Amino acid sequence: MIREVFMPALSSTMTEGKIVSWVKSTGDKVEKGETVVVVESDKADMDVESFYEGYLATIIVAAGDVAPVGAAIALVAETEAEIAQAQQQASGAPAKVAATPAKTVATATAVASAPTVVESPNRRNGRSVASPRARKLAKELKVDLSKLQGSGPHGRIVAEDVEAAAGQVKAPTIQSPTPIPTLSVPAQPAKPATAPAMAPPAAGIAAVTTAPLGQVMPMNALQNAVVRNMTASLSVPVFCVGYTIATDSLDKLYQQLKSKGVTMTGLLAKAVAVTLQKHPLLNACYVESGIQYRADINIAVAVAMDGGGLITPVLQKADLMDIYSLSRSWKDLVDRARSKQLQPAEYSTGSFTLSNLGMFGVDKFDAILPPGQGAILAIGASRQQVVANDDGMIGVKRLMQVNITCDHRIIYGADAAAFLQDLAKLIESNPQSLTM
Repeated sequence: MIREVFMPALSSTMTEGKIVSWVKSTGDKVEKGETVVVVESDKADMDVESFYEGYLATIIVAAGDVAPVGAAIALVAETEAEIAQAQQQASGAPAKVAATPAKTVATATAVASAPTVVESPNRRNGRSVASPRARKLAKELKVDLSKLQGSGPHGRIVAEDVEAAAGQVKAPTIQSPTPIPTLSVPAQPAKPATAPAMAPPAAGIAAVTTAPLGQVMPMNALQNAVVRNMTASLSVPVFCVGYTIATDSLDKLYQQLKSKGVTMTGLLAKAVAVTLQKHPLLNACYVESGIQYRADINIAVAVAMDGGGLITPVLQKADLMDIYSLSRSWKDLVDRARSKQLQPAEYSTGSFTLSNLGMFGVDKFDAILPPGQGAILAIGASRQQVVANDDGMIGVKRLMQVNITCDHRIIYGADAAAFLQDLAKLIESNPQSLTM
């Protein structure tokens, strides 16, 4: 029997997918539940498993090509004798959307939406697992994955583990494979005197895109997802409110804690999350039946991706996490965003978003409200400024401009102002409470 492998729907908004790479080659034996192909969805690379046992007879959609959801991308033959028949069946016939692939696609969606665990070639019964990037590095650097101890979530082998193993036997510095988009992380701001103190390099990543002048470049899946989200945002009536916050106390705390792995992104996210506890309306969103108050405070942080587009890794229940765990979680999210291995729940469940351009020297800006949220906070640079205090004395303080964009259907000016006042009070007068 010859069966078709369909392009799965990896998210509710996905209409087509790009084949990142085929894990199996034509003629390879395929076990049920074994990963056969890596597919790029809107914002992540996901493993797609086989629902059948047999042989990968022919690949219809090659790596790098795009196919609509529900289209046949490969054929699996039950026996070796049927491989030639399957190849003949596929020859000259472009991938077509199956008339009734609903059951298969639904199953694929369920499998692909589950936490992605990329198995090493000799994985059996839950033994060593690795990310796609780690697997590719291991193949390139000739590292045996079965001998590595993973440092990623749930013991997963990540790229850093492979690089460390390769470094034990090879002197040259290991570089990431070029096919995978990476995040450009500056070692430190170019001008320490004027650069914002409000975010470490990992808090926001500059996207560097090179394109031939005078030509039209097609958008990638991530950029198209941004287009859809921004178009949806146009239908929401919004307003913006600005506030100036003194950051001297927060900067001092950051200098004390950064050697322990605490990031400025972690401090800001924690400060916002704690303030949202007092202002649940700012953590809510509009729905047709009324105002949806969220049970959890999930802080999303906008990160620009190299090659175009952006993604918003989410710090789940940020108000309940200690600052050290929160900073570690942020680092893990950014590391996996580099290899496009975030799960949908890790970038689509934010209840409030932070967008930080302060590290680029931007004084102030207005952020666009993401779909499904009530507010987003735009963070500008923290700069030294000459100010007069309450008794008329002149002094120097570090001041940061923040602008909040709100959905005016549920949030009003007074609500936004009260939130910003409490956020400023926390950052200026009691940042030490963020470590408790």
